[in-house]
Amino acid sequence: MATAMTPACAGCDALMRLVEELRTEIATLKARIAVLEKDSANSSKPPSSDFGKKNLKPKPKPKKDSDSRKRGAQPGHDPQFRDPFDDADVQYTEIVCAECPDCHGPVTPSKKPPKVIQQIDLLLPSEMIAITGVRSHPVWCRKCKQVHYASFDRATTRAGLAGPRLTALVGYLKGACHCSYTTIKRFLRDLFGIKISRGYLNKLVAKISGSMASAYDDLATRLPNEDILNIDETGHKDYKTRLWTWCFRASLFTLFKIDPSRGSDVLLKTLGDDFDGLIGCDYFSAYRKYMKDTGVLVQFCLAHFLRDVRFLVEHPDSKNRAYGQRVLECLRTLFTVIRNRDDYTKKHFAIALQNAGDELWAEVVYRVPNVKEAKNLAKRFHKHGESYLRFITTPGLEPTNNLAEQAIRFVVIDRKITQGSRGEMGQRWLERIWTAIATCAQSGRSVFTFLHESIAAFFQDAPTPKLLPDST
Repeated sequence: MATAMTPACAGCDALMRLVEELRTEIATLKARIAVLEKDSANSSKPPSSDFGKKNLKPKPKPKKDSDSRKRGAQPGHDPQFRDPFDDADVQYTEIVCAECPDCHGPVTPSKKPPKVIQQIDLLLPSEMIAITGVRSHPVWCRKCKQVHYASFDRATTRAGLAGPRLTALVGYLKGACHCSYTTIKRFLRDLFGIKISRGYLNKLVAKISGSMASAYDDLATRLPNEDILNIDETGHKDYKTRLWTWCFRASLFTLFKIDPSRGSDVLLKTLGDDFDGLIGCDYFSAYRKYMKDTGVLVQFCLAHFLRDVRFLVEHPDSKNRAYGQRVLECLRTLFTVIRNRDDYTKKHFAIALQNAGDELWAEVVYRVPNVKEAKNLAKRFHKHGESYLRFITTPGLEPTNNLAEQAIRFVVIDRKITQGSRGEMGQRWLERIWTAIATCAQSGRSVFTFLHESIAAFFQDAPTPKLLPDST
């Protein structure tokens, strides 16, 4: 005979069902919150994705400490002074006391060195420019019954209104200083009294771009032969088209390439399918596909991995937080060893680095809680952990992709100021000028000097200079 359920039992069952529903809802909301709280500080998302988020936590203000360092030079640091100009390059005005400034008595020359103030100034605008011209006078040929003129030389004809130095200055202002054509037009008008239209400035930039084509192509042919390349990419604006700027940073040069694709096909076109070097990059899918298709060796950025670990440290689930904190401590130990490499001998540094890497591997892969987020991180590291720690066994390979990210920062700034390009000619100009600026910075070379030498050779139909000497 069935026993009738009492009202009290029915109420308990309803309460238990409600509790289970609430637990499910809480778990769902926690997962949703974890996704919403992802930002550039705790994940691989770019900083631009942070803008407009209302749920971002404000950065904690640094604690006031009486022992904290003040801004500027610190006590005990050696002062830094600018080296004075050579006396042969300075036009001095000599001054001397005619009498003692205190007692007004007679004075005689002293053997102590003079006090010196060296001052730099600009010449008058009229003295800073030179306006030259070439006149071809007509002659009459009695035999041909025609008027003839002497031919202008090739360099003068190709240069036109603007000489090589002025053309190089326009390119420097446009490329290195992020100036618009309107800004350059005002600069030349107000400082030199030169009136040039924006359309003609665009033609000057096209000439400089053409003069750098050979130097750019030379670096492009070197890329597949490099031992180590750090690569990164960022978005590029071209009128209404979405493109991508790729950055390839080698030990001696940096090359930029604008392409419609963000996929591994760009790497195949640029480096080929038999690239024998090492690539430093982030965990983006294009690099993983290129690695899978070609077997190239990769060093994934540990800084990006660190952001994913910090996401777990801030996760609502206590198991994720504990796991993330343990992995974070291992990463801190590893980076401490790297930072203090000068305190080790070469042999002991390799041992300390290997030990720190082994401890990180064990913590990430073998001590994983039964939580989705932690298991995902462990699965990724188990699959590609060797590519995260390749720098341990490869001298000269950086654990992070900071080299490429630092090089591409200039491009991001230029994109925000100039709003990108408006066609293929603009794309080629940006590729070449960004490459020239970054490569000259690596070699300590003057960008303006390179532009001037390049455009001067271009006007004369002479071989244009290269950004790097021949590999031979």
